Amino acid sequence: MGFGSYLIYLAILMIVPLWAQSRVKSTYKKYSKQPTSSAMTGAEVARKILDDNGLYDVQIGRTKGTLTDHYDPRNKVIKLSEGIYDGRSMASSAVAAHEVGHAIQDQQEYAFLKFRSALVPVANFGSNISLFLILGGMLLNMMDLLLFGIIFMSAAVLFQLVTLPVEFDASNRAMGQLVSSGVIRNNEERETKKVLNAAALTYVAAALVAVAELVRFILIYLANRE
Repeated sequence: MGFGSYLIYLAILMIVPLWAQSRVKSTYKKYSKQPTSSAMTGAEVARKILDDNGLYDVQIGRTKGTLTDHYDPRNKVIKLSEGIYDGRSMASSAVAAHEVGHAIQDQQEYAFLKFRSALVPVANFGSNISLFLILGGMLLNMMDLLLFGIIFMSAAVLFQLVTLPVEFDASNRAMGQLVSSGVIRNNEERETKKVLNAAALTYVAAALVAVAELVRFILIYLANRE
């Protein structure tokens, strides 16, 4: 790997995730202070959209932290962080609706969501063991061990890539539901999209880092096989 390529790699590995996190935090901070015209809390928004889509069995709960919101498909529960659960802002509505988007995906058996769920055990195992195999292969100059590490890492990278359409689709569903349900008005769509787009950057950054890491180790493997 040349010096220029190495700098690009470092930029992807360090600067991109930091930039994405900074954008998310600044966007959330800004729009968490701007109320929606409906003045509904995040929990109320989530409940309304769920009910509008016949998802009466999906529950809504609280979770600690900031922007730790997620949908648990196994227990059919949407967990909203306290700021989102009680907030009456554009940020609260956008994040709550996004998590409901995942519940709707689950209801409709969205293909990428099902594929990602199936990848979870393989991706977890791959991410846990791949680095040990790769480091062992490099230190011991055992290329077969390095190759196994790359294969296992590929599963984790695939999970990151499949996550992208899942998250973008959930955001698209969120926007449609927020407008059709009357939670936001037409003049609030632009600001709400900014919140959803900023959140999506974190997934894009994670995918870029994962791919960059995988490519680096593939290049190392190929170089040592020559």
